[in-house]
Amino acid sequence: MIDVKKNNFFLNEEVNTFLKNIIKNKSLANGYIFYGAEGLGKKQTALQFIKEIFKQSSPSENVEERITNNNHPDFLIIEPDYLLETKSSGSSNLEKTIKSGSEVIKIAQIRNIKTFLSQKSINSDKKIVLIIDAHLLNEAASNCLLKTLEEPSNGIFILLTCKLNLLLDTIISRCHIVRFRSFSNKQIKSILEEYLDSSKLKINTKLKFEDLINSSNGSPNQLLKNIEIWNDFSDEIISKLDSPIKNSLEILEITKSICEKLEIFQQICLVNLIQAIWWRKTKNIALVKKLENLKYLLRKNVQPRLAWEIAFLKISMEDI
Repeated sequence: MIDVKKNNFFLNEEVNTFLKNIIKNKSLANGYIFYGAEGLGKKQTALQFIKEIFKQSSPSENVEERITNNNHPDFLIIEPDYLLETKSSGSSNLEKTIKSGSEVIKIAQIRNIKTFLSQKSINSDKKIVLIIDAHLLNEAASNCLLKTLEEPSNGIFILLTCKLNLLLDTIISRCHIVRFRSFSNKQIKSILEEYLDSSKLKINTKLKFEDLINSSNGSPNQLLKNIEIWNDFSDEIISKLDSPIKNSLEILEITKSICEKLEIFQQICLVNLIQAIWWRKTKNIALVKKLENLKYLLRKNVQPRLAWEIAFLKISMEDI
């Protein structure tokens, strides 16, 4: 793990200021949607927001610890099946445990919210429900949640999502949207300098830090995850992918090596890095689009080796 010098590394200051004003003015809404790309601190910010809300009504309670340990009687977390499977299996790598078709929030989970809200609050004025990856609500669960949002209750809903377009418009209309914006490369560099212990930050020397930042999509959190993954890449893979490969035999050899040595989530991370490197060197948008399609196929579990070979062979025919 990469050492972080401060606990609030992933918290978005702009959003935090907005949420603090809500608490200060006691102007809480019944529903919020925290929306933004992966790795921008939506969950960390939501948990901090929830702690501050509970502290207002029960300052003497050990709120921080109870929320962190998920044992507060007035707090409920709803998570997709794959997150629950990951925790029960004890896996440290979420991506390894995701199974096709299981990444959903089911209606039974939303029905639990109704039961939870029907009970009187114990330590606070209102109960709070946090829904992780709300875009993974299936159709039945979405409709059930909508009815719950429409009914008067003693609950506050906080939905986290990176795909706002997948939520029902009627759900969106009943919630206040809190936008988490991606960081600029300059901001990410500043954050890394302030929050990370650089003496313990080890980065593969064959990689340019500029490319690492460019491939993080404006997310400091994603950058840290990527650095850990990239440090596991062999020098052979990194050196051969420094620029688009033209030789068909070399393409077959490197794609074989990639698929034998890397998990799917590592392969997707590698594509992000390749995109950053090759865009810096070629500024070829067609090439970037072909790599984007490769990521799509990898996420869909479409024969990884074949997907890599086709993508690289098509790229080899580009006039670069």
